[in-house]
Amino acid sequence: MNKTILCVLAHPDDAEFLCAGTLARLVTEKGFKVHIATMTAGDCGSATLGPEEISDIRKKEGAKAASLIQGQYHCIEEKDLLVFYSSAPLKKVTRLIREVNPAVIITHSPSDYMMDHEQTSVIVRAAAFCAPIPNFDASPAIKPIPHIPHLYYCDPIEGVDPMGNKVVPQFLIDITSTIETKAQMLAAHASQRDWLLKHHGMDQYLISMRNFAAHQGKEIGVQAAEGFRQHLGHSYPQDNILGNLLGSK
Repeated sequence: MNKTILCVLAHPDDAEFLCAGTLARLVTEKGFKVHIATMTAGDCGSATLGPEEISDIRKKEGAKAASLIQGQYHCIEEKDLLVFYSSAPLKKVTRLIREVNPAVIITHSPSDYMMDHEQTSVIVRAAAFCAPIPNFDASPAIKPIPHIPHLYYCDPIEGVDPMGNKVVPQFLIDITSTIETKAQMLAAHASQRDWLLKHHGMDQYLISMRNFAAHQGKEIGVQAAEGFRQHLGHSYPQDNILGNLLGSK
């Protein structure tokens, strides 16, 4: 069995908020190799540092967080607030998928609070479809993967769409056993606590994550959970490999 999972989200710390507990379970319980990629380095994620300085800091934070579950961090090197479905990012994500050859890909909800998230979701969905096609961005150095990987969408931030409507996950994964690992991974993104307090009015960085995990956990009678939806369109895999591996509810 291919035991590689690739998470492609918009910014450093998105994975830690949305799916790190599930990633940690796949590593500790199922022996998976984890790759965490971000579309940007988070160059707009500071009110005091310039884009190059904060980007360097945030990429190091992303790598540190991934290392806590023996994972590898990648940056697609797009710019904050300028993530769009176009040929360049599509090719870059497709190449990453071909290099990593994951059985499972996780990305953002198609409907979320900001456009970087939504556009990342579209790009990753398309790249998963493109990655097995030999004539797309053909290169002798990077071979197409055998078939389309399983594709999953995380919960949107706070579990709602841009209009405030609840987005109901298809299934939830119990992350009670890995919530502390998830918290340690999020804490690695130390630069973001002050930024979110200034821009979003959000204090208590880790508490916000724990509260939402507890809210989702309550839905299935556990301490903490993460929600997912599977992309089930034509030609994408139909069996719920993620749920089957970790006992979804």
